[in-house]
Amino acid sequence: MYKSTAVPWVIDLDATGQLLGLVRTTGEAKRDQGKLLTVPYPGTRTAGIKANLLVDKAEYVLGLERDNKSVSRHEAFLGLVRECAESTGERDVQAVLHFLETLDLTTVDLPAELTPDLWITFRVAGSFPTDLPSVQDYWASRFKEAGAAKEQDKMNCIVCGAGCVPVSPHPGNIKGIPNGQTSGMALISANSKAFESYGLERSVIAPTCGTCAEKYVIAANTLIKDEHTHLRVGPLIYLFWTREDTGFSVTLLSKPEPDDVKALIESAWKGREYSAVDETAFYATAFSASGARVAVRDWLETTLGSVRKNLARWFVLQQIVDSWGGEGHPYGLYPLCASLYRDANRDMVPNVPKTVLRAALHGGPLPMWLLYQAVRRNRAEQGVTRPRIALIKMVLLSGVEGKEDTMKELEIENTNPAYLCGRLFAELEAVQRAAMPNVNTTIADRFFGTASSAPASVFGRLLRGAQNHLGKLRRERPGTYHALQQRLEEIQSKLSVFPTALPLKDQGMFALGYYHQRASDRAGAKAAKDKTQVQE
Repeated sequence: MYKSTAVPWVIDLDATGQLLGLVRTTGEAKRDQGKLLTVPYPGTRTAGIKANLLVDKAEYVLGLERDNKSVSRHEAFLGLVRECAESTGERDVQAVLHFLETLDLTTVDLPAELTPDLWITFRVAGSFPTDLPSVQDYWASRFKEAGAAKEQDKMNCIVCGAGCVPVSPHPGNIKGIPNGQTSGMALISANSKAFESYGLERSVIAPTCGTCAEKYVIAANTLIKDEHTHLRVGPLIYLFWTREDTGFSVTLLSKPEPDDVKALIESAWKGREYSAVDETAFYATAFSASGARVAVRDWLETTLGSVRKNLARWFVLQQIVDSWGGEGHPYGLYPLCASLYRDANRDMVPNVPKTVLRAALHGGPLPMWLLYQAVRRNRAEQGVTRPRIALIKMVLLSGVEGKEDTMKELEIENTNPAYLCGRLFAELEAVQRAAMPNVNTTIADRFFGTASSAPASVFGRLLRGAQNHLGKLRRERPGTYHALQQRLEEIQSKLSVFPTALPLKDQGMFALGYYHQRASDRAGAKAAKDKTQVQE
């Protein structure tokens, strides 16, 4: 029942309990919340009066008025200090008690910055009474005694399996859950008869001993505070840990650096050996907010070596050229998942990041429903984006053994009709842009959805329309005309007929062909421009 917390104010007393002064522990920085101390904490504190030992809000400690219950809160704090002084016999605690019993706020020069909601503690003759072993034992014994009074209610703890009187409510909340309460939320709780069973109420529905309940809360909050051990994606927060310190960081999934990704791929994907840390157990779990409680959305248990290998494969799967044909940068988890939504912060559902991250860490194929969502988004936006096309590529190749390292860029020899239709559509759009450089609405803006699902219904019309543009280019820009005409002929020579309808996988192939061809055209145009500038 101790935790590390920032305490912005300290009351300095001498050995007899006489006030020496009030010291502010915060610095000049705006985010400095005060000196970090390991102090007692009262567990979950909601609307009721529940004092903490020797450290609390100024309302409890000094009786600073906030509402009509402030006096009662101060009396509860004083009573707890009195009980501790009698139980431990510690002189430092008795000094604090003497100060509180003789306290007259009208004679104390309180700083204007000290408000009722700020935490404050005591320092007696240079030492914090909360650090005394006897005080720590007293604070722990209060919770043990509360359990001993219910000896007849003993059950087995669901965590450690030992017989115990289950703690209820659990002594702390998990903080930092996306869309959750800022004060924290309970992992185990039942606040309605509908959630109770076998006559068990509140958190006793999943009996947990006080030690385990305290440990899991501290562990979860510690992981959430460290950027290397947690990852927020939409409505989910993932926590990661290993049994030993291995230096592994999940920043590869949030902010992947190209050099780090290359090193990972070269070492894990290309067969270079790791040390024994590969056998270290690796764990991950996903939390989300569900009303006033924390919902566990996923659980993963594997080894660090397996995670590295699968993560390297995950990055290989998403490799694709950028929109200018260059080497594209790797994506973290969020851009891939967000590419499926118009407003990811509002609309993303937990199952999307859960599924993509599980593939990253556990391996295996990505499901077809992700491809369906990507194709729908393509149709809604009448086009593609690089993160979404990377996700489409990942879905198409993750279920095909040995193909992970393919389709990074334009494949001239690929004769898949859907892929060729995508390439042809990109070239028809290029013809339009070359002839009408200031056009506001391209054929992609009008026909991408139809062309990618039912090519036969629209390509005849598009080809006829392109002839007018080609005629104009032949007169005004013959070099551009010949380049475009040659590419159109090359693609059409491999297409015997336009498919009437494209199934889901082929719609993904259409999007890939379209993206690859546009990136290749831009790369060619840039190379030609650079060559001309060098010659000049």
